[in-house]
Amino acid sequence: MKYRAKIEVSLKPGHSDPEGETTARLLKELGYAVQAVNVSKAYTVNLEAASLKEAKAKAEEMSRRLLANPTKDNYTITVEEQK
Repeated sequence: MKYRAKIEVSLKPGHSDPEGETTARLLKELGYAVQAVNVSKAYTVNLEAASLKEAKAKAEEMSRRLLANPTKDNYTITVEEQK
Protein backbone atom coordinates (compact mmCIF):
# COMPACT_ATOMS: atom_id res chain seq x y z
CA MET A 1 0.00 0.00 0.00
CA LYS A 2 1.06 3.58 -0.54
CA TYR A 3 1.36 6.06 2.30
CA ARG A 4 2.29 9.70 2.73
CA ALA A 5 4.33 10.65 5.79
CA LYS A 6 4.59 14.27 6.87
CA ILE A 7 7.58 14.85 9.13
CA GLU A 8 8.15 18.24 10.76
CA VAL A 9 11.57 18.88 12.31
CA SER A 10 12.14 21.80 14.68
CA LEU A 11 14.80 22.86 17.15
CA LYS A 12 14.49 21.85 20.78
CA PRO A 13 14.03 24.72 23.24
CA GLY A 14 17.32 26.37 24.18
CA HIS A 15 19.01 25.86 20.81
CA SER A 16 19.98 28.86 18.72
CA ASP A 17 17.71 29.60 15.76
CA PRO A 18 19.53 32.33 13.79
CA GLU A 19 17.12 32.13 10.84
CA GLY A 20 14.13 32.53 13.15
CA GLU A 21 15.80 35.41 15.02
CA THR A 22 16.60 37.23 11.76
CA THR A 23 13.06 36.71 10.48
CA ALA A 24 11.58 38.01 13.75
CA ARG A 25 13.79 41.11 13.63
CA LEU A 26 12.86 41.85 10.02
CA LEU A 27 9.15 41.39 10.71
CA LYS A 28 9.42 43.82 13.61
CA GLU A 29 11.17 46.32 11.32
CA LEU A 30 8.20 45.98 8.96
CA GLY A 31 5.88 46.95 11.83
CA TYR A 32 4.54 43.55 12.90
CA ALA A 33 4.17 42.94 16.64
CA VAL A 34 6.08 39.65 16.57
CA GLN A 35 7.31 38.04 19.79
CA ALA A 36 9.39 35.26 18.24
CA VAL A 37 9.75 33.20 15.08
CA ASN A 38 10.81 29.56 15.06
CA VAL A 39 11.90 27.92 11.82
CA SER A 40 11.16 24.27 11.09
CA LYS A 41 11.51 21.94 8.13
CA ALA A 42 8.65 19.89 6.74
CA TYR A 43 9.26 16.74 4.73
CA THR A 44 6.61 14.89 2.74
CA VAL A 45 7.68 11.32 2.02
CA ASN A 46 5.68 9.01 -0.22
CA LEU A 47 6.43 5.40 0.63
CA GLU A 48 5.18 1.86 0.33
CA ALA A 49 4.50 -0.36 3.32
CA ALA A 50 2.40 -3.39 4.18
CA SER A 51 0.38 -1.50 6.82
CA LEU A 52 -0.10 1.87 8.48
CA LYS A 53 1.87 0.62 11.47
CA GLU A 54 4.83 -0.32 9.24
CA ALA A 55 4.65 3.03 7.42
CA LYS A 56 4.79 4.87 10.76
CA ALA A 57 7.76 2.74 11.84
CA LYS A 58 9.60 3.50 8.59
CA ALA A 59 8.93 7.24 8.96
CA GLU A 60 10.20 7.11 12.55
CA GLU A 61 13.37 5.33 11.43
CA MET A 62 13.95 7.86 8.61
CA SER A 63 13.57 10.70 11.10
CA ARG A 64 16.02 9.20 13.60
CA ARG A 65 18.60 8.16 10.99
CA LEU A 66 18.65 11.17 8.69
CA LEU A 67 16.01 13.89 8.92
CA ALA A 68 16.44 14.96 12.56
CA ASN A 69 19.41 15.30 14.86
CA PRO A 70 18.17 13.86 18.19
CA THR A 71 20.62 16.06 20.10
CA LYS A 72 19.06 19.32 18.93
CA ASP A 73 15.81 18.52 17.09
CA ASN A 74 12.27 17.52 17.92
CA TYR A 75 10.08 15.98 15.25
CA THR A 76 6.46 15.02 14.68
CA ILE A 77 5.18 12.45 12.22
CA THR A 78 1.78 12.12 10.58
CA VAL A 79 1.11 9.20 8.22
CA GLU A 80 -1.91 8.72 6.02
CA GLU A 81 -2.86 6.22 3.35
CA GLN A 82 -2.73 7.57 -0.19
CA LYS A 83 -5.79 7.01 -2.29
